[in-house]
Order: sequence, then C-alpha cells, then structure tokens
Amino acid sequence: MSAATAAAPAKAPVNPWLIAVVVAVAAFMEVLDTTIANVALRYIAGSLGVSEDESSWVVTTYLVANAIIVVASGYLARRLGRKKFFIACLGLFTVSSVACGFATSLDELLLFRIFQGFAGGGMVPVAQSILADSFPQEKRGQAFALFGVAVVVAPVVGPTLGGWLSDNWSWHWCFLINGPVGLAAMAMISALIEEKYEKVELRFDAIGFALVAVALGALEIVLDRGQVDDWFDSSFIVWASALSALSFVLLIPWEMNQRQPLVDMRMIATRQFGACFVVMAATGAILLATTNFLPQLTQEDFGYTATWAGLALSPGGLVTVGAMVAVGQLSQRVQPKYLIAVGAGICAASMYWLTDVNPDIGFWFFAKTRMLIGLGLPLIFIPITAASYYGLKKSQTDNASALLNAARNTGGSIGVSLANNVLAHREQFHQSRLSEATVPSSIPFQHAMNQATHFFAGAGASPGDAKAQAFAWVGQQVSQQASLLAYVDVFWVLMIMALCAIPLALALRNVKLGGAAPVGH
Repeated sequence: MSAATAAAPAKAPVNPWLIAVVVAVAAFMEVLDTTIANVALRYIAGSLGVSEDESSWVVTTYLVANAIIVVASGYLARRLGRKKFFIACLGLFTVSSVACGFATSLDELLLFRIFQGFAGGGMVPVAQSILADSFPQEKRGQAFALFGVAVVVAPVVGPTLGGWLSDNWSWHWCFLINGPVGLAAMAMISALIEEKYEKVELRFDAIGFALVAVALGALEIVLDRGQVDDWFDSSFIVWASALSALSFVLLIPWEMNQRQPLVDMRMIATRQFGACFVVMAATGAILLATTNFLPQLTQEDFGYTATWAGLALSPGGLVTVGAMVAVGQLSQRVQPKYLIAVGAGICAASMYWLTDVNPDIGFWFFAKTRMLIGLGLPLIFIPITAASYYGLKKSQTDNASALLNAARNTGGSIGVSLANNVLAHREQFHQSRLSEATVPSSIPFQHAMNQATHFFAGAGASPGDAKAQAFAWVGQQVSQQASLLAYVDVFWVLMIMALCAIPLALALRNVKLGGAAPVGH
C-alpha cells in the first residue's frame, strides 16, 4: 500500500465564525440565567409555598456558585482539554436547568441552581479562550463583537423573557427552555471544535482555590443579601464580610508565592491587564445595575407591566447588536483605549440623561436612554476584551478569561448592591424631607389639599371622604416623588462610576492594530 493511499485525508479546517456562533449561543444561555429568574421569584414563592425572601436564594445560590468556580475554569480547561471541559459544563448546565424546572421544593431547586451555577461559571471563560485562540489578532475584535452581543444583550432579554414566560406559561419554563438549546449547542460543539490538548504537568492550587471560593462566595452573599438583612445590623452579614475580607488578605501573599497560582496576581498587577480588569468590573456594574433598575422603576413608579418594562429595554438591545458589528470593525483601526474612553463617556451621558426622570415622561424616554447605553457598552466591552489579551502568553489566556469574567460578575453584583443601598437610604432621606412640607401650616400643602378636596368632592365624594382622599393623594405624591428622587441619586452614582473608567482606559498601552500581538516570555 502506498503512502498516498495509507495517509488519512486531511480534515477541512472549520470556519472560525461557526465556532464563534456556537460558543456565543452557549454564553448567551448562561448569562441569561443570571437575570431570567429575578422576575419569577414571586411565582416561585407561591408555587413552592415559601416567602419571597426565601425564594431570593434562587438568585443568590447561582451567583455564589458561579463566582466560586470561575477562577478554577482556567486550570480545569488546561487539565481536561477545553473541548471536553466546555462540553462537560454545557451538559451539566443543561441537565441542571431541566432539573430546576421539575423541582418540587425549594431545597431541590436551590441544589440544582448550585450545580447550574458551577457549570455556567466554567462556560463563559472557556468560550472566550476558544475565541481568542480561534482567530488571529487582527480578527479578534470582530469575533469578540459577536461574543459581546451574547454577554451584553442576554441580561436585557432575561427579565423580559422571564416575565413573559411566568405570566403566560409558568416559572418552570424559565429553566426548561435551556434544555433543547443546550442539547443543540453540545452537538454543534462536538462537531465543530477540535481538541487542542497538550499534556502538561499542572498542580492544582487547592489552598488558593479554597481562599478564592470563600472570598468571592462570602462577598456575593454579602452583596446580594446585605440590603435584605439590614447590612451590618445582621450578625450573619458581619461574619460573612469578615470571612470574605480575611480570605482576600490571605489570598494575595499565598498566590504571589506559588509557581502555578490559581489566580495570577502578577497579571492583575500589570498596567495593561490590571486596568482592563478594573474597567470590566465597572462595565459589569453599569450593565447589571441599569438592567435591574430600569424595569423596576418603570413597573413600580409608572405602572408598566413586566412585558412593557422589558420592551422599554429592547431597543437598546437592538442598538447593541448593530453597534457590536461597527465596533468590531473600528477595533482594527482605532486604539482600544480611545474606544473604551468614548464608550465610558457615552454611558455616563446616558446616566446623566436618566437623572431627568419625572412623572411626565413616557415610554420613549426610557427606550432612548437605553439605546444610548446600548451604544456605549459595546465601545467598552469589545476593546477591553481584546486589549486584555494583548501581550499574554497562550498559556495565560484561560486564566485571563476567568479573571475577566470574575471581574464582570463581581462588578455586576457590586453595582446592583450599591444601587440598592443608595436607593433605599436616599428614598428614606427624600421621604423625610418632603414630609416636612406636608404640615398644616405650610401654604403649598394647604393649596394642594384644597385643590384635591375640591376634585374629589366634584367626583361625588362627601366632604369628609373628599378630605380623606385628598390627604391620601398628597401622601401618595410624596412617596412617588421620594422614589423618583432616589432613582435620580442612583443614576448620579452610576454616572460617576462610568466617568472614573475614562482615566483608567487612557492608561492602557497602545496595541499593534491589524497584526499579531506580541507574545510574552
């Protein structure tokens, strides 16, 4: 037999864009589950016979499990091989999602959400690593644009889809929907992605993992439960905070002295990757905080249904999809630091615009402000993702992906917690200040009461009932104004956060555009 006939036919190379689509779908599904259950909590509580406070652990357990595993994903991907690890994570995520949909008690649901969080925490970092190695440097911006659509649009779609499914079907479908999508993604990944597995000697940093798990897990619990449990008036929050802080303090010297650290502190300490890490955290804070609070604002203070609240965010998602494509092209011609600075400025402008919120605004005010955010976020996300890999060794890409996702997830939790805290305290502040004017000696109060009393009397109420209704109406107006003013304060805080990202972006190094990245040694 000749060598020609004996040789196996060469396998045609797979189009990297097919790989990008598949991993983007998997990432979309995972990020979607960070927000899809939020609006279904009251349905879950009623169905399982628990309080809404107890049902909120459905969100907390997922975030904690996600935060714990994300930093170990780099080691596991290199140890098992990216393809095997990615398919294993996707398979566990799919099975856990279906199990969540069939859960008959809160304990069962929380257990399956933990498994779902572990699986999801490993998927997104590995997806980014696969993209980074599937595309040359000059094409990475476009590849990350597609991936960015999944990561940025999914949190917007989550509350809308979760609300619609819960209203029209049942909360179970918020999880069951992942079943067919996950199976299809697993089949495509098996067919398209080649395993690039190199046998390397790796040592698992068990102590580092334990410290990271405790630090991030306890921090996520504090951020998610702090407002509910009244922060440091709760001994549980005090102990969780102390545990998180102690673990972080011990983690730094331990990881700095490891030959194969689980968390590469030296990488975070570099000018390039360190700035990218911080800006990604701020991006996650703005993305998740606005995604959580705009639907909440429209439903509580403007009477929108869950569906209409989601629709107010939808135009922003469409803008993001279009902007991702344009930014993917721009990233080949413009330095990342300038794109990031412009994106942060646009996000700050959108937050400033939202400080004009008042009772007379309509649907398109919220839609337009969200469209502006949708324009700014891609200008941050794509360049910061591409710039963070610049100058790294190939062996560092898995670790870099894990750290960036840890920054985005933790930043998102910090942003939501900070906004929740500002909202609660400032609403109390404005309520007390506005109430100072609702006293009988106040001329504006007397004028408002007289007008309201005449209105209700003209509608057929007796003099006594008209006065009582007028007083209740004034109280309602005070509460609404206090709520709106508190949201204004939240948007001011988020605006300042976005502005702080600009000098960090400008501190990034220039990168070589349209060519290969320099490889570290």
